[in-house]
Amino acid sequence: MSRPTFLPDPPPGPAVTAAYDEDVASDGYVNNLTRVWCWRPDVSASFQAVRAELLGDSGLSAREVAVLVAATAAARGDAYCALAWGARLADLSDEATAADVLGGADGELSGREAALAGWARQVVRDPNATTEDDVRGLREAGLSDREIFEATTLVAFRLAFSTVNDALGARPDQQLAERVPPLVRDAVTFGRPV
Repeated sequence: MSRPTFLPDPPPGPAVTAAYDEDVASDGYVNNLTRVWCWRPDVSASFQAVRAELLGDSGLSAREVAVLVAATAAARGDAYCALAWGARLADLSDEATAADVLGGADGELSGREAALAGWARQVVRDPNATTEDDVRGLREAGLSDREIFEATTLVAFRLAFSTVNDALGARPDQQLAERVPPLVRDAVTFGRPV
């Protein structure tokens, strides 16, 4: 069996041990992405803190965030985040809706959610091709300018996170794949294999 990442586990230390223990307490195992990010646990903690700060006072709902991240991960071709956030979106909606978002369809989403999913896909594919009309469409779907900034920044943060995981070979965890709803798992036909 191949290694779960391209890097070996980082040297042990208090911060690495704490991160591994946190994974075991919450998930029952050490996540492959944690093994990658623990090469710089201080950077991981800072990155998590800035994402939490972005969403801490945001007008975006938990379901809208899940739509944004699932659409971003799928457009980026990141299987790891697509599985994790597809499962989260399934919990906040249903399995079929989550699978549809991962497949690029937005039929069961609200107008606001569909606008966010479309925006995420566009930002992933070509941020230089966005237009003022695209932003106007987000406003017409009910998003404030602040929420548009927050959504765009969240997409950018997720792209950075996914890029580190993907470039360093973090494979989706077998345990994660096993607990993801079947329709969501079947929709993830891209990225690194489990």
